[in-house]
Amino acid sequence: MTATTSRVTTNDSFLRFALRLDAVCTGLGGVALAAAAGPMSSFTGVPRAAEYGLAAFFVVYGITVFGLSRLPAVRTPGVWVIVANLLFTVAAVAVVLAGVWPLTTAGIVFVLAGGVYTLVMADLQYLGLRRMRS
Repeated sequence: MTATTSRVTTNDSFLRFALRLDAVCTGLGGVALAAAAGPMSSFTGVPRAAEYGLAAFFVVYGITVFGLSRLPAVRTPGVWVIVANLLFTVAAVAVVLAGVWPLTTAGIVFVLAGGVYTLVMADLQYLGLRRMRS
């Protein structure tokens, strides 16, 4: 008697890595922002309340994305995280162009750097998604 075993494998390790990298960096960035919100506010021009709100959002987002990276199937959550990162990139540029806050030059650099960060994370996650298809 011959037994046939079907082993399903997915190549999702790079997507999981990119999600976890994003989660850890964003969460740690949120903790650092919360710790330095007062001095950062005067340096960047972002109101202190907005910095605390962003810090809390970054920590919650980091925890959420890390949890999503641990799911058995990460394709759909990966797509949603990519979309969220792209939306944050657009929002960062819009905040600067619309003059939502009285940003200093350093504030403009920090906000746009956040947009570049999320764009890079979205790209890494997209590469991980593409590797799953091959």
